[in-house]
Amino acid sequence: MAPGESICTEVIESNSIVSDYDSTAENNCASVKTSIVLGGKHGNYSNNGVYELLECPVCANLMYPPIHQCPNGHTLCSNCKNRVRNCCPTCRYDLGNIRCLALEKVAESLELPCRYQNLGCHEVFPYYSKLKHEQYCRFRPYNCPYAGSECSVTGDIPTLVAHLKDDHKVDMHDGCTFNHRYVKSNPHEVENATWMLTVFNCFGRQFCLHFEAFQLGMALVYMAFLRFMGDDDEAKKFSYSLEVGANGRKLIWQGIPRSIRDSHKKVRDSQDGLIIQRNMALYFSGGDRQELKLRVTGRIWKEE
Repeated sequence: MAPGESICTEVIESNSIVSDYDSTAENNCASVKTSIVLGGKHGNYSNNGVYELLECPVCANLMYPPIHQCPNGHTLCSNCKNRVRNCCPTCRYDLGNIRCLALEKVAESLELPCRYQNLGCHEVFPYYSKLKHEQYCRFRPYNCPYAGSECSVTGDIPTLVAHLKDDHKVDMHDGCTFNHRYVKSNPHEVENATWMLTVFNCFGRQFCLHFEAFQLGMALVYMAFLRFMGDDDEAKKFSYSLEVGANGRKLIWQGIPRSIRDSHKKVRDSQDGLIIQRNMALYFSGGDRQELKLRVTGRIWKEE
């Protein structure tokens, strides 16, 4: 049967095909490898087309070991091998468990730019180090900090500030002190969604003040916390305090704002903020305890 005609059926001559392909592939890869010219560490590089060979034909992402190949030499990444149910998307032959060791070896000789080059990262990395760097690259885009919906928007800080203002209609305030009043007619309802997000422009940076209700074990609690629109190392240069109280009682929280690199849920679940039990919140609200009326005050300052 001619190659390409079988549709995920048993390939009788697969062993001979694999053997022929392996020797050819290794020869081709060896010749390509000697022609690669590696540049400096700041954006000058050459891949002579090998970069394209390392792109998975299914997901178009770069492939990392184990790189799989079918008996006819078509390659794809390990994630897509499971997605295509062990059937080569190019020739429809069964994939089996053949690895393209030659291509994996060629990848070791490559140096490629960070995928966030257009956002300001001009570093170049060995192929197998590139992925790890990109997970922590300081130029990688931030996720939208709005927690009231599953927003998929990403971008740099100016982009996200404009997005929060224009698309989520978030209140923007200038200053490093705040005094907010939160009112809810039925405090017995538990809604695992943010009630309010407010952005403060302070010291030339942006901070997100979150306030919400959620279930903590069997108890309903209210929580307020601050997130910094930037990376963690910058967030640690600031501190903030939150205060809520009435009738001669008060609760005070002081801490360091968390970076928006940490998801809203991660910060909330770590209880890194001002937590108010429902009974205490209703006591602070006064009146007949049938309506939540909390006034949260606070300030942000820069550590010297």
